[in-house]
Amino acid sequence: MEKESSKLNLQRFLPYRLTKLSGIISRSLAERYSRQFDLTIQEWRILAILGEKPGLTAREVGNLASLDKVNISRATDRLEKAGRILRKVVAEDRRAFALYLTDNGQDILDKIIPLASRYEDLLLDSFSSEEIEQLDSFLNRLDSRADELISHLKNS
Repeated sequence: MEKESSKLNLQRFLPYRLTKLSGIISRSLAERYSRQFDLTIQEWRILAILGEKPGLTAREVGNLASLDKVNISRATDRLEKAGRILRKVVAEDRRAFALYLTDNGQDILDKIIPLASRYEDLLLDSFSSEEIEQLDSFLNRLDSRADELISHLKNS
């Protein structure tokens, strides 16, 4: 007797849907940022993170931006060469560098923020404020649960 093959319905598979949506949104924003500011997706994420939390290490930024070591290294190198970020040696660990926006990096971020906000407004304009709060709550819960699962898998 032949085994019945199970099929994964990608259109209903949450990880696929989130990845697809994230990719569409990131590419759409990146097209604009790339043309206007000569930034990649990874670079604008780094600028945004450092705008909120200056002084993080590349590893910390990479974790927040969901970037692997290679992508964070390339993006930070490019940003530094373009004069958008600077690295300062961390006193406690002379091998680590804290990352900061330069004035040029902050100027670019200041121009990107209204564009990103407008894009978000357009993306969510068919949702009520209650639905937006609910979506935010769901995403926070998914984020926390994913972190729990990662910790569980690491400790298994």
